[in-house]
Amino acid sequence: MHDVEKCDVAIIGAGPFGLSIAAHLKARRVRFRIFGRAMETWASRMPKGMMLKSDGFATTLYDPKRRFTYAKYCAQHGIPYADLGVPPTAESFVNYGRAFQKALVPNLEDRTVTAIESDDTGHTLKFADGPDCRARFVVVATGIGYFGNLPPVLSGLPPRLLTHGSEHHDLSGFRGRKVAVIGAGASAADLAGLLHEAGAETHMLFRRTIAFGERMRLPRTLYERIRWPTTVIGPNWRSLFFVKLPLVFHRFPVAKRLKLTRTHLGASPGYFTKEMVLGKVVLHPGVEPTGASPSGEGIELRLVDREGKEQRLQADHVICATGYRPALSRLPFLGEKLRSRIRAVEDTPVLNSWFESSVPGLYFVGALSAPSFGPVVRFACGAEFTAKRVARRLARLC
Repeated sequence: MHDVEKCDVAIIGAGPFGLSIAAHLKARRVRFRIFGRAMETWASRMPKGMMLKSDGFATTLYDPKRRFTYAKYCAQHGIPYADLGVPPTAESFVNYGRAFQKALVPNLEDRTVTAIESDDTGHTLKFADGPDCRARFVVVATGIGYFGNLPPVLSGLPPRLLTHGSEHHDLSGFRGRKVAVIGAGASAADLAGLLHEAGAETHMLFRRTIAFGERMRLPRTLYERIRWPTTVIGPNWRSLFFVKLPLVFHRFPVAKRLKLTRTHLGASPGYFTKEMVLGKVVLHPGVEPTGASPSGEGIELRLVDREGKEQRLQADHVICATGYRPALSRLPFLGEKLRSRIRAVEDTPVLNSWFESSVPGLYFVGALSAPSFGPVVRFACGAEFTAKRVARRLARLC
């Protein structure tokens, strides 16, 4: 082959999953290359000023010996930290992730994969510039950046009028403008509160009740610790099962796995956003959009309430904080030919117990692996189980 560089493992993506897997492969002396920008989704697709719902002990990346934890980083840099009760900021998590990368994964390459070509002997990664990379194994760890979900009834409108919440990091450009935020989850409440702080007239539209989280009372009693055991994805017994036994979850029937992945842990706002929203953001409960159209310099939303009554709302801009829909078809570097070879359910890959798809040597981690391994891998903390599992498998094969 012409202009091809070789390696055993290629990792696409440098967020918590990609960097944690890289750190484990490095410790196992596996030859790998990793492509992307460190913590890019967190740095560019989360609103500036956002705080994380995860507790401090669950906000970390994972090296094999746990020497570079978020707690140690905060202690070294004078950042407020507690295992429980102090919400981490997105900014501190991004800076920590980048420090993790520089210390443990210095070979990160800032290159964007444009295509993967696979055959019986391996995979070829192509880039916008520079030589191709030939790898025996590929780990897709791209995070959620490609998966922003817009309601179909609002599709087709120009970006100057309607966008997804993941497209906004700096909200200062909305100062003095009327912005409608659609959604009732954590990202919607974060955006609405931060838009208000940025000087926007903010309206929040949602069909269900906003269920703000409750601040945990500390210290916890023995009864509370038994009744609601602490886990990295929240204090309850079902979460404990998902965190401790993802391989058992993997053995559940497909329909049950899909249902549990969809329904466990709704996107309720953190307790700290309550005071940012209530009394400051105009709330429109019990409504959902049925369409929208340009109107003057802005946009007119058509809404329907629970009784079927139609309403209209004029705004300068609409932001859909309507979550993410992981899907193979939304990965731009997966061509139709390769995608057709990947066994899938609801446009997500069917994975074996090592995260490998039906295409030999092609692995998927993060949100795309949730239907196979459960809700824990939807979150950054799921990188702990994933990194150990994937690195162990690849070290045996390389």
